Amino acid sequence: MKIDAHHHFWVYNEKEYGWINENMSKLKHDFLPEDLMVLLEAIHFDGTVAVQARQSLEETRWLLELAENHDFIKGVVGWVDLCAPDITEQLKQFADNPYFKGVRHIIHDEADDQFMLREDFQRGIGKLSEFGLTYDLLLFPKYLPNALRLVEAFPNQPFVLDHIGKPDIKNKEMSPWQEDIAKLAGCQNVFVKVSGMVTEADWMNCRKEDFKPYLDIVFKAFGPERIMIGSDWPVCTVSKGYESVMEIVIDYVKQFAPDSEHLILGENCAKFYSIKE
Repeated sequence: MKIDAHHHFWVYNEKEYGWINENMSKLKHDFLPEDLMVLLEAIHFDGTVAVQARQSLEETRWLLELAENHDFIKGVVGWVDLCAPDITEQLKQFADNPYFKGVRHIIHDEADDQFMLREDFQRGIGKLSEFGLTYDLLLFPKYLPNALRLVEAFPNQPFVLDHIGKPDIKNKEMSPWQEDIAKLAGCQNVFVKVSGMVTEADWMNCRKEDFKPYLDIVFKAFGPERIMIGSDWPVCTVSKGYESVMEIVIDYVKQFAPDSEHLILGENCAKFYSIKE
């Protein structure tokens, strides 16, 4: 299978999607499975993983309902309140659903830069392995050192770094992101999604070659066995269309042997999220 490892759905309203500002006005409408299915078919991809965009149990339930009704949605990365005293009960709500693959928290929206190191958050992370769940790391480069401390504290917990850690591609900044990426990749329980790059670049003027230095660093650090392609649709459309975004990685991996291509374009995602045909 070829799998897009990262995208979102939403029914837009201003209150719950306040992060969508006027510069992102094209995101201010609904994005639903029927919209994505056409795009997937155009590039001959077989499936996707839907990822939370709101921090609510309601959205997690909704995404799971969408997966149950659309064959191409192979898994859901939802949200639960990892800091809550009743985290075990929250996880039990979804644990029996075969589409519930993992959890994500929007770390970079937290006022506390040390949020990942909080005792209550780490207690929640520690519960995920009881249910066979993964964790998606969404963060800015300044949080990578704390992410390293987190993943080292839970060596048996599968983690995946979203959007290659959101480096400042627009301004061509490499350090300390590249050094921190290398350290994080040293932990074998961490994968990475080559996704979300266009939104960190010059939206209207970026070209494929702008991403090559960053992809080179990520591929050297993680190797093809721990990398998965993702679109970050529809957020990516503030810069480029779905096919153009996916082609950045699809074209890049043509330099590798076919076995490695297959890993990056789907097999690693299927392995990480325990996705069956």
